[in-house]
Amino acid sequence: MQKYFGNVIIGLSYILSGGSMFAFVVFLYAGHLNLVNLGLDEPQALLLNAGLSLAFFIQHSTMVRKSFNRFLSGFLPDAYNGAIYSITSGIFLFLVVIFWQGTSSLFEAEGLTRAILRIMFILPVAGFFWAVKALGLFDPFGIKGILDYQRNKKSRPVAFTVRGPYQWVRHPLYLFMLVMIWSCPNLTADRLLFNILWSVWIFIGTILEERDLTAQFGDAYRKYQKKVPMLLPFNFIGKESPSLN
Repeated sequence: MQKYFGNVIIGLSYILSGGSMFAFVVFLYAGHLNLVNLGLDEPQALLLNAGLSLAFFIQHSTMVRKSFNRFLSGFLPDAYNGAIYSITSGIFLFLVVIFWQGTSSLFEAEGLTRAILRIMFILPVAGFFWAVKALGLFDPFGIKGILDYQRNKKSRPVAFTVRGPYQWVRHPLYLFMLVMIWSCPNLTADRLLFNILWSVWIFIGTILEERDLTAQFGDAYRKYQKKVPMLLPFNFIGKESPSLN
């Protein structure tokens, strides 16, 4: 029964988290998808969109906290925390994509400008794969902990290494996401709201993650902070991974 439950959670994580990520990429590329038109006027639509974004931000910020993980551990083994987080995030992200309301157009790029913006979107997508490969161990669906738990295998601590785009910036995945957010050639009022809210949230999330990484890796990460910029690649620290241990 325990293995069956674990497999169900793994399946839900793949479907809801993976499906929502794909839908979100389509949303970023195309703009609002008009999946559910509630017939709201523009101020109401913007207010709803802001509420959907805020709900997603609160869910992320709450469930990533250690206090919430301790609460969840009262009901499920710690190994399930990552997958539950992934499933819940997928649900909230689907809500954003499905119920996002379109508004009036502010600007639409044409010709060469439009082509450049489309290229600017595609390049970060490739960058995501580069950054994930550089990480080595990447578990966006939170399933590794469940698999280790099912096999009675202790999870090994994550080693701190610097490879690939992490030699240019400390958070390349966030940088790539920001480029994707702002590279849509069709700027509507709702898209401008989205760009601003989600950019601010990413920046705040980066600051909070910096604190967690410093607490986790200590002096090695502090040394890394001094050598590599947080989001914008102002300097290049070399082709080889620096010795930070």
